[in-house]
Formats: sequence, structure tokens, C-alpha cells
Amino acid sequence: MTDNKAFTPDTAVAEPNTARSSNASSKQAALPPSYSSTVDSLKDFNSKANLTEKDQLEEGDYSPFDHRDPNGASSGGALAHLLKSSLGTGILAMPMAFHNAGLLFGGIMTLVVGFLCTHCVHILVTTSHQICRDAKVPALGFAETAEKVFEYGPKALRPYSNFAKQFVDIGLMATYYAAACVYMVFIATSFHDVINYDVGLKWDVRIYIAMTVIPCLLIGQIRNLKWLVPFSLMANVFIVVTFVITLYYMFDQELDFSDKPLIAPAAHIPLFFATVIFAMEGIGVVMPVENSMRKPQQFLGCPGVLNTAMITVVVLYAVIGFFGYVRFGDEVRGSITLNLPDGSWLGDTAKLLMAVAILFTYGLQFYVPNEVLWRKIQHKFRPEKHNMTQILLRTGIILVSGGIAAGIPNLEPFISLVGAVFFSLLGIFVPSFVETVYLWPDRLGCCKWKLIKNVLLGVFSLLALVAGAAASIDEIINPKQE
Repeated sequence: MTDNKAFTPDTAVAEPNTARSSNASSKQAALPPSYSSTVDSLKDFNSKANLTEKDQLEEGDYSPFDHRDPNGASSGGALAHLLKSSLGTGILAMPMAFHNAGLLFGGIMTLVVGFLCTHCVHILVTTSHQICRDAKVPALGFAETAEKVFEYGPKALRPYSNFAKQFVDIGLMATYYAAACVYMVFIATSFHDVINYDVGLKWDVRIYIAMTVIPCLLIGQIRNLKWLVPFSLMANVFIVVTFVITLYYMFDQELDFSDKPLIAPAAHIPLFFATVIFAMEGIGVVMPVENSMRKPQQFLGCPGVLNTAMITVVVLYAVIGFFGYVRFGDEVRGSITLNLPDGSWLGDTAKLLMAVAILFTYGLQFYVPNEVLWRKIQHKFRPEKHNMTQILLRTGIILVSGGIAAGIPNLEPFISLVGAVFFSLLGIFVPSFVETVYLWPDRLGCCKWKLIKNVLLGVFSLLALVAGAAASIDEIINPKQE
């Protein structure tokens, strides 16, 4: 690949920005080499992805690897964090995705979407590393990568560098806030099913959403990540127990394949893609994990942390989705835990444990975008007003989230809507577009195959957005009759 030095920004500085490099290096050196390094990198939210094999650098070129934290996380630790971030509400929604696709089509396309998501993460972090080399900075976040790619790109696009940064920033915040709304619906639905059945109540799920807002208001006020770590550890234990119980119920009787279609009706296919993209796409979490690594060059490659994690995730998602749909058929719901037997102490335990686990995870899910938002607006308030402003801001956002959740209390189309609108844009469209801008015009490969590939990815993401959002909104407006 030819060098990108021909494309320099109008205001480019030829020498490295030593102040910025030293700043970032000292900041990272202060991080402990444990879980907190990953969590603290989440605090930056805009992931600092800087990857590609070191031997790709020409001798004498600036190497971001030389300015990274030598006490960062190991490859094994990064793999564990990456796997943990993928095992949440997404995998529990996979049986519903297979219901919308059919056994054969769902199995094949789960593998295809998994490959596409992995590829898009790969090209994003590769581009981030390359632009770090060109700009001579040790690390750039997701939004900063988009900004620098435009700034160092073709002259016609340079004025839009700030727009690119703001687009990614706002998109990431909206993604996290939307996912937090999904969390509220999931928690409320779980408690609704257990309490209504066991106690004999007939309360609407919106009442439980209103009650869910109360603990969310409390956990959402936590501003120090170290206080969220115990919640995360307990959530991990609850999730493992829930998975074991769910697997037990999935295989507690003979599976019947005969009445399950190989390919679902075409009208349901967009919901499948939206749900799978929601389940698999972790663009906001993957890059901070990579940035915490002691040897970031091991993130890519074969096998590499990314490939190992994604192969594991895709296989797990395909297995849970396939057999979950075979076991529960057309009765499958937005989370397979909601299909566990009502009134059974084991089934109820799984539902409540998963609800509490998601509640404990809500703190981190809410913390990340709020930190970015606060950095953008804190200068508008006097320092002595910061504490009260943060309390009111967090309270207001949580109340609005609760209102949105109450307005869309149906978990299945809500998951599909979030996946279609936010994850398809940030997880597929933005990485492919950013790579195209960086490689433009003469480094797009033979016959410009990379341009063709990225155009196809962009078209796929936009189709998933439009068709998935339309199908999800239709289900929200016209819910299925139970």
C-alpha cells in the first residue's frame, strides 16, 4: 500500500505533535494493567484503535506502538473482555432472529453477518492505525479517526472533518442511550412475567417500566467507574447461571424440526438482519478493549484477538438461535429467557437473575455516553454548578429513556429498531466509508475492488436501516395479537 503522505490537511504540521503524543502517553502510562484499564478506556468512549501488523510499517516511519502503554492488558484479558461485552441481551434475542429468517437462511446469514461485522471492525481499526502513523499521534478514537481521515483526505472533503467527528460522536451516544432503553424494557418485561403469573396480578408492563426507572435513577448517578466494577462482576455470575438454566430448558425434551421453515416469509427478513446486527455489533466496545492491550498488534491477524472472539461469538449466537427457535418455535420471544416456564422456580430464577444482571450492566451502558455528552457541554456551566447540573442532566435523560421505553414496551421490534437504525450505520456504513475516504483515489486495489466492496457494504447497511426500521415500526404500531 502506498503511503498517504501525499494527502495532508491544509493546516497540517509537518513535525509530530509532541505535546499531544506526550500527553496521551503519560495518560495511558497511569492506567493500571488490569480490568480498570479497559474500563477507563471506555471512559474515553471514542475508542483509541491503533492496529495493524508492526511489520507493515516501513523502516523509519512513526510507529504508534512505540508510544503505547507497556503495562496494558494481555491478549487473553482483552479476549475475555471482548467476549463478555458480547454476551448480553443480544445473544438472548437470537432465537427470535431465527424465527424471522428460518432455520437454513438464518444459519447461513448469521455466519455472513458475523463475517461482515468482523470485517468492518477490522478495516476501521486498520485505518485508525494508518492515520495515526500519518498524523504522528499515538492514538485516535473512533470519532477522531473519522475526523483525521477527512482532514488528511481529498481536498474537497477536508471541510467536513468536524462534521464527520460530530456525526460519529452523536451516533455513538444515541446508540448507547437507545440500548439503555432496550435494557429498561427487558428488565420490566422479565419482572412483569414472573410477578404477574406468580402473584396473580394483571399489571401492564408499563407499570413495571415505571418501577424500573427508580433503580436506574440511582445507579445512573454513579460517576466513578470503580463503583460500577462490583455490579459488573455480579452481573457476570448471574449471566452464567442464566445461560446454564436456559440451555437446560432448551434441551429438556426432544426437538421437533418438522414444523420449522427453512426460509421465513420475505416480509420478516429485514427484522432478522436488524436483530442480528444489534446482537453482534460492538463497535463502541471493541476499540477500547484493543487500546488497553499490551501488544495491540496481536488484536488483528490470524488467529488474533478479534478473529478468535468473533468466531466464538458467531458460533454461540448461531447455536443459541438455531436450537432456541427449534425448541420454542413460533412462541419464541425477544429474549429466550422469557420463554422459560412460568411458575417454575428454576425458570423464574433465570428470568429474575438476567433482569438483575442487565440492571447492573445499565450503569456502564449509561455512564459511557453521558461522559461524552458532559465533556461537550460542561464549559457552559459554572464550576460550582457542575454537581447539580450533572444530577439534573442524568435524571432528565433517564426519565426521558423511561418514557421512550414505556412508549415502545414491545421488546422484539424495539431491539430490531435499534439495530436497524444505529448499529447498521455505525457498525457497517461508517467504517466502510472512512476506509474509502482514506484510500481515495489511487489505493483502492486492482480495478478499485475495495471501492466496489465498500459501496456494497454501504448499500447493505442502508437497506438494513430502511427495511429494518420500517418493519420494526410496523410491528410497534400493529403488534402481533397474543
